[in-house]
Amino acid sequence: MVITHLQKGIRSPTKLRGVDLMAASEIKSGELVSLEDLHPNSPYFKQGASLRVTGKLEEYSVETAIAVVVDGSAKLKINTEHLREISFRIGSIYQFIGELRIQPDNEAVLQSRVGRNVDGINLSLYHESIQLLRQFQANRLKNPTT
Repeated sequence: MVITHLQKGIRSPTKLRGVDLMAASEIKSGELVSLEDLHPNSPYFKQGASLRVTGKLEEYSVETAIAVVVDGSAKLKINTEHLREISFRIGSIYQFIGELRIQPDNEAVLQSRVGRNVDGINLSLYHESIQLLRQFQANRLKNPTT
C-alpha cells in the first residue's frame, strides 16, 4: 500500500523523499529550440533561458568540460561540468537541457544540467516536429477554447 504525504497528515511538504520541493519547483523545463534558433535577434537568446538543444558533437575538452555541438551551420558551446555518467564521442548526436549564459562578447554557452546521447534520431523529422509544435502552440494562443 502506498501512503501519500496527505494521508500522513502533512499538509504542505517542503521535502518529499529528500527532495527540496521549493527548489525543485524553480527549475524550468527546457524550451525546445534548434541551434539555428540561437542568434542575438532570437526570442530564445536570453540570459538564463532554460533550453533543450540537440546537435552533433564536434569537439570536447576533458580539461574544460566544454563540448561544441553543431547542427547545419549553427554551433553552440555546452558546459558539461555538472554532468555525470555520460561519455562523449565525436560525431555522436547529443541532447542537452540547461540554462543559456551569454558572454560579454555575445557568445552563448549552455550550462547543461542534463545530457544524453540520442544517436539514431532523425534530425530532419526532429526539426519538422519543432516547427509543428510551434504551429500548434501559436494556434492554441489564438484560439484557447478549441
